Amino acid sequence: MEREAINALIAWKNKKQRKPLIMKGARQVGKTWLIKHFAETEYEDSIYISFDRDKRMVRVFEPDLDPHRIIRDLEDIYQKKIDPNRTLVIFDEIQELPVALTSLKYFYEDAPQYQIVCAGSLLGIALHEGTSFPVGKVEFLEMFPLSFPEFLIAMGETHYANLLKDGAPEKFRLYHEEYVSLLKKYYYIGGMPAAVDSFVQNRDFAEVRRIQQDICLMYDQDFSKHAPPSLVPRIRMLWDSIPAQLAKDNKKFVYNLVSTGARAREYEAAILWLLDTGIALKANRVAHPGHPLKAFVDMKAFKLFACDIGLLCAMSELTMDMLFERDDLFSDFKGALTEQYVMQQLVSTSEYTPYYWSKDNARSEVDFLIQVGKRIVPIEAKAGINLRAKSLRIFIEKYKSEIAIRTSLADYKISGNVIDIPLYAISMIDEISFIL
Repeated sequence: MEREAINALIAWKNKKQRKPLIMKGARQVGKTWLIKHFAETEYEDSIYISFDRDKRMVRVFEPDLDPHRIIRDLEDIYQKKIDPNRTLVIFDEIQELPVALTSLKYFYEDAPQYQIVCAGSLLGIALHEGTSFPVGKVEFLEMFPLSFPEFLIAMGETHYANLLKDGAPEKFRLYHEEYVSLLKKYYYIGGMPAAVDSFVQNRDFAEVRRIQQDICLMYDQDFSKHAPPSLVPRIRMLWDSIPAQLAKDNKKFVYNLVSTGARAREYEAAILWLLDTGIALKANRVAHPGHPLKAFVDMKAFKLFACDIGLLCAMSELTMDMLFERDDLFSDFKGALTEQYVMQQLVSTSEYTPYYWSKDNARSEVDFLIQVGKRIVPIEAKAGINLRAKSLRIFIEKYKSEIAIRTSLADYKISGNVIDIPLYAISMIDEISFIL
């Protein structure tokens, strides 16, 4: 599979002053595969170390954190010379041995010539819980499920993927029906590599759903295995509530949907756990769209999303027929899937942090806000072709927006300062948002 993250890995390799790289992301998003592919295509040699399988690593890292001794011990164990100019050192599931994470500081300070890439399914948890290495000694790269353009390439539809990258949105109308059909498949299959690969090989939606259910079960097992016992019930209830949260007209997270009488302070640690694992995504409310947006965050109001739209469909028990036999694209659950999709594409295909805006009385809400240079850009996500967007108009008039984006199943067009982008082309937001 072609993954855009390979470009970030190549850019890291080409840096003159390179730090150890830590790749974060939810379980099953393809971190290990991508790193191994990177090693095969960009290096003469590599050494792969899995900390959850190779128990000898305790003896390597426990005595001290001298990077030169560690390298010598690894060479002895694996009977391989580690040449800093031609060998990529891969530390996988590194969170299983916290002292190995700490050692990255000393690799950067005392042996920066070695090229080290690390990955782990629960790295966010390990880092948050205090495995210590000073800020600035490592670099981070976050991995997500396949974006829609990556999905198109995996499906063999490279022409459509390239068209999205070419910056010629006026051509979309020529292939509108094909894009919508592929978008429906993406909504159901999602971007988890195992699910996508299975469909490419077998064209079996039932098998895709079984894989998605297995991944959800794996996440549930992680709750019990890795989370503090007191948090496990809350984590599970939060995760299970995401479909119901997104099905509401107002998608602001409501604790009462998790449990009657639930309070924020009872679930703060559980939400943080879900976010740290990468299996949930969060968009905070901003009360005022000022610069920078982060300075105006309302920490008490937010939307919570799954990491993958296919997993959301599986959690919601949404069937293939519900997606493929309705012309208006997911009529009963359309708002939930549309916002999930747009959120997922924003975090995986751009550098922007998505927020959302609503009035204090919550009667007007703009689905997403992003900061593009000096501009605050509102984004309204519509599931069908109905372009009525009262809240977007209110926002534009109130804050004198220079540019606004409306994404839907309608064709691409520009009307004044509003740009209509088809849902399937939201990954082009970087190119399109600078037109006006």
